[in-house]
Amino acid sequence: MKTKKKIILTIFIAVLMLAIITPEVLASESYRLLKFGSRGNDVAHLQQTLQNRGYSISVDGIYGKKTERTVINFQINHKLRIDGIAGRETQSKLFGNATTTSRGTTSNTKVDSNDIYWLARIIQAEAGAEPYKGKVAVGNVIINRVNSKDFPNTVYNVIFEYYKNIPQFSPVADGTIYNNPSQESIQAAKEAIGGARPVGNSTYFFNPSKAAGSWIVNNKAYVTRIGGHVFYQ
Repeated sequence: MKTKKKIILTIFIAVLMLAIITPEVLASESYRLLKFGSRGNDVAHLQQTLQNRGYSISVDGIYGKKTERTVINFQINHKLRIDGIAGRETQSKLFGNATTTSRGTTSNTKVDSNDIYWLARIIQAEAGAEPYKGKVAVGNVIINRVNSKDFPNTVYNVIFEYYKNIPQFSPVADGTIYNNPSQESIQAAKEAIGGARPVGNSTYFFNPSKAAGSWIVNNKAYVTRIGGHVFYQ
């Protein structure tokens, strides 16, 4: 009788342990460390997800130098360990939050097609004739404003913000904000939303050949010049 009880107790403990361990084992089996030299569908999935988030990367299923550099950029943008390896932490952030971006220091807001739509339009209106880096830089400024407590916290509201009844961006005043964006401007918008920061923390820009920008020059710190625009923070 005691022997039967021991057997039943042993089986019960074994079943209980399997219930606890199995999820971890399954998670471990479904996870693959991706790094330089890795190949396969999971690498292609990684590349496609990075591309969807606005990073400039080809989807070929090969984890080469370009993919490694893009992963590093993603890690920098999301304050992860910077090693160029798509480990558990990096993959969790990439796949688990593929449509989320931080807004300021206290809240999270989803990035959707509407953000890309309006960001691409302001990029086209402000930098349609600028080099591609200049287009991304304008998007960078808009996203910086979205993330700042000093400006509205959506792309649309940043673009259409007024100060003393004057639009913050001239394309809103002259109507060019409603022009259709080029494919390059759309791509630049995706890259800026994805975290590209060619002008760092800049929140202001202007074209010296078209405007004096006196207030900006006197009150903000110069960052760099790209094409016809100068950028300040």
